[in-house]
Amino acid sequence: MMNMLADFHVHSTYCDGKSPLEETIETAIKKGFDSIGFSGHGTTEYDMRYCMKDMPSYIAEVNFLKEKYKDRIQIYLGVEEDSYAPVDRNAFDYIIGSSHYVIRNGIYYPVDSGMERFNKCLEAFDGNHLEFAESYYSSFCNYIAVRKPDIIGHFDLITKYEETDTDLFFRDEGYWKIADKYVAEALKSGCFFEVNTGAIARELRTTPYPHERLLRIIRDGGRIVLSSDCHYAPNLAFKFDETKAFLKDIGFRTAYALYEGKFKEYSI
Repeated sequence: MMNMLADFHVHSTYCDGKSPLEETIETAIKKGFDSIGFSGHGTTEYDMRYCMKDMPSYIAEVNFLKEKYKDRIQIYLGVEEDSYAPVDRNAFDYIIGSSHYVIRNGIYYPVDSGMERFNKCLEAFDGNHLEFAESYYSSFCNYIAVRKPDIIGHFDLITKYEETDTDLFFRDEGYWKIADKYVAEALKSGCFFEVNTGAIARELRTTPYPHERLLRIIRDGGRIVLSSDCHYAPNLAFKFDETKAFLKDIGFRTAYALYEGKFKEYSI
């Protein structure tokens, strides 16, 4: 079975990334990538801080660069859509489906935009972290079941600050009952789960999303895609070697990557 180096959760200056598309492609080539996919944040009208404002130009440039670099690297046009803002699926090679919000009383609360906003999420649930978790996962899994995105993005994003600023979830078996239940529910969709090293790059977590406990559930019948949630070209494939060793310890032996137009299995 072939080995591969690829990354499909990659942002650029079209949304909240720091690096232009072509600079990121050149970096990927230097690192020896087989393929790369861009996944700009789909437009979220309820929160325009971080998402793409000019999706047609993004689509056009990725398609132009696909052709320009076709003899050096395979490039795929993707999008990271928020679960509350589906895009035109036919415009993209693949979709990462992520949940960045909880809705409470008609208000969208971002779960991953700093501790001040995270605390607003908790306040919306009167400080009840289990009710917050139940709302987050149930909504996300309803989206996954209906939409069936190609890749499920950072499944347990609500735990982003658990190693740095909060102590709500990992210590509470009540939380794990909720998370275990919903990751098993998401598995039924057949979608790929991304193993996302982005929070490691930001020094917020020491291990990737999803947490090891959830990965052990995913291992039995699920399929994974490695991703770095890259917002800065030098962080492409961040800590992938260490993450592969981590995954092997859990029991994974393979992952998947887009290559020659299909998700193909490769050894990790």
